[in-house]
Amino acid sequence: MSDAPRPLGDTGRSVPPIGLGCWQLGGDWGQVTEQDALATLHAAVESGVRLLDTADVYGDGRSEQLIARFRRDLGTDADELFVATKVGRRADPHVAAEYTPDAIRRWVERCRRNLEMDALDLVQLHCPPSDVLDADDVFATLDDLRDEGALKAYGVSVETVDEALRSIAHPDIASLQIIVNAFRQRPVEEVLPQAVAHDVGVLARVPLASGLLSGKYAEDTQFAEDDHRNFNRHGEAFDVGETFAGVPYEVGVAAAREFAALAPEGVTPAQLALRWLLDRDGVTLAIPGARNPEQARANAAVMELPPLDEDTTDAIADLYDRSVREHVHDRW
Repeated sequence: MSDAPRPLGDTGRSVPPIGLGCWQLGGDWGQVTEQDALATLHAAVESGVRLLDTADVYGDGRSEQLIARFRRDLGTDADELFVATKVGRRADPHVAAEYTPDAIRRWVERCRRNLEMDALDLVQLHCPPSDVLDADDVFATLDDLRDEGALKAYGVSVETVDEALRSIAHPDIASLQIIVNAFRQRPVEEVLPQAVAHDVGVLARVPLASGLLSGKYAEDTQFAEDDHRNFNRHGEAFDVGETFAGVPYEVGVAAAREFAALAPEGVTPAQLALRWLLDRDGVTLAIPGARNPEQARANAAVMELPPLDEDTTDAIADLYDRSVREHVHDRW
């Protein structure tokens, strides 16, 4: 029996615990054709996925536009979807002073056009500069946009535990998006309990550590020139924690081999990583990406798996403590 939908904060909506991260459909993961992108969206939704997470900068709007086309293909069934988008990374330079009420309104309006939606289901600030989290006019503008009907709810996507806790403290935050996975466990200890206490939904992003937890990579694996796993390995383009969850690549590959060996029979390492996440109290859903229909179906199938047994969970905790913790735990 599959996992039941989980309430997404105070949005009034419940969603299945596996969503689809749509960064890959926009760019920075190598080339994904329009045909493959639409086929992936169809496969995900046919497999039970309902939340699609995107952003205005994914392919400079390509991801949002593909979702709009997909929603048109679905017709009235599109009403079952929950589309979460993000704004703020269009600020140039990406500093708090650029998060003006006028800019936020422009960004949200662009998302509405790209997604062809009058009222956006969820708008998230996209890893904003830390000072933005203390800017009353930013949240007042989001309140106004909600009251005007341009968006139904808003949240924040963050890089660090400190930013997560500051975001949760805002009374009208419906959701929090943060990197949490078997190789980034600090949010489990410090953020998830607070999210539960404040009725804030949690979207667990980078749930497979940029594919490391799939167990498919070796030390000599080559990534495409336009893949962030190549050009952002040391944080050249954005926060290094977004790439391989901040774990040094060679360290991650070695740890991923041990992680893969813990997968129960018939369960892939990627499915093990996603099931581990769904078992964490406070995680509303994980939002793995997918480049093709097969990956989307395999991710969604995790909702049919039983919770992990205690021995497996303990072994994952031990692996993290031995091999990964020192590289990431106190940094984010």
